Amino acid sequence: MAYWLMKSEPDVFGIDHLAARPEQTEPWDGVRNYQARNMMRDEMKPGDQVFFYHSNCAEPGIVGIAEVAREGCPDHTAFDPDAKYFDPKSDPDNPRWYMVDVRYVRHLKRTITLAELKACDAAALDGFPLVRRGNRLSIMPVTPRQWEFILGLE
Repeated sequence: MAYWLMKSEPDVFGIDHLAARPEQTEPWDGVRNYQARNMMRDEMKPGDQVFFYHSNCAEPGIVGIAEVAREGCPDHTAFDPDAKYFDPKSDPDNPRWYMVDVRYVRHLKRTITLAELKACDAAALDGFPLVRRGNRLSIMPVTPRQWEFILGLE
C-alpha cells in the first residue's frame, strides 16, 4: 500500500462533497499536470491511502482521509468538448490524461494546517513535498513515516 496527498479547493470539491457522493466515491478528474498524471496512471492502486487536503482557502490543510477506489483510467472529461477540462489534443485511442476514483474514509478530528506542518521541526517531514517552497503539485507521494507522523498530530 502507498500513501498520497491530494489537493482540492473546498468550494470546488471538498471532503464534504466526497462524503455526500453516492457510495462516497468520485472520479478525481481534471488533473492537467504530467507528473500528477503519471502518478495516477502508473503508481496509484486501489487501497492506497490518501490525505485529503483543502487548498486555496483561508486555512489550507489536511482535513480527512480517502482511499484510491479504482486505479488509473483515461480521464473522460478530456474528450468532452462541453466539459470544463476538455483537451482537444487528447485522443481516446491514445489518452493524454488519466484519473483515479477516490472513496471517502473519514474526516480528521481537526484540520492539520499547512502552517502547522511547516512549523514542525521533525525529521519525519524531511523531504515532504507539501512543505517545500514552490511546490504546486495537486498530487504528491507521502512516505509511511510521514503518514504516521502527520496522523500523530491529529
